[in-house]
Amino acid sequence: MNTLPSLSGPPLPVPDPRARDVVPDFAGMDALVADLVLPGDAPMYVMSAMETSRELIRHSYYRYEFATVAVTHSLFALEHVLAERLAVNGPLQDLIERAADAGLIPAELGTEIDRSRLLRDELTQGTVTSAALGPSRAITMVRAVFVAVALLLPPPSAAETAVAAMNGAQPEDRLARLWEEHRRALYPDSFRGIDVAGVELILLDADVAGLVRSELNGGLDNNGIAILWACIADLDKVVPLINSEYCASYFARLRTMAKLAVAGYLPTAT
Repeated sequence: MNTLPSLSGPPLPVPDPRARDVVPDFAGMDALVADLVLPGDAPMYVMSAMETSRELIRHSYYRYEFATVAVTHSLFALEHVLAERLAVNGPLQDLIERAADAGLIPAELGTEIDRSRLLRDELTQGTVTSAALGPSRAITMVRAVFVAVALLLPPPSAAETAVAAMNGAQPEDRLARLWEEHRRALYPDSFRGIDVAGVELILLDADVAGLVRSELNGGLDNNGIAILWACIADLDKVVPLINSEYCASYFARLRTMAKLAVAGYLPTAT
């Protein structure tokens, strides 16, 4: 005889009572992390680690300990960027000191991000638990890491040079290059089934991808052109509203491809 209770669906997450004083509901966590953003040209590894840290803070509404984990997880990106920029490996404390001494980050910021490093060490030693921080303090510490990482990323001139080189290419070459890059990119998993401003992102991605492929394989018909222009209007609407750096860059690239694909069908200006 089966005595297990029947389940009508997955249980809903229960807010952690320790986070009740931070925001009135889970939606309020979005405003707390809204300024935790990186430049769109940050490396994928760095973007992934930092966005995971931001999501951990958001979900600390349901599990208080996630706030502390968010701080320690952000150090993966920080250590990676420091080693790349300084061209040297070593303990994180030494890397932070080297960056401050070289003027790559302000001394005050170096002191702040070193607090995150100290927290990680204390967790490793077992002198504190994962409940050491609440969401509010974690946001301050992760924000400092976001600022440091943004300062340590390669100078904009390098990215601008790459963009300028691509802009000098023929539109069809740019489209083919972007298409290959897009095919290799992972769809932002946390945005599956999500709509922004009434636009379902995964369907928009599929529509544009199909039309771009049609253009590369021989050209668009009138119906395809009209649909692609409608997709561009949707992309222009949703890209500024996406609060994920990786997802925003993913759909910004999609918008660039769509505009390149339809550019040849524009009437000549007079």
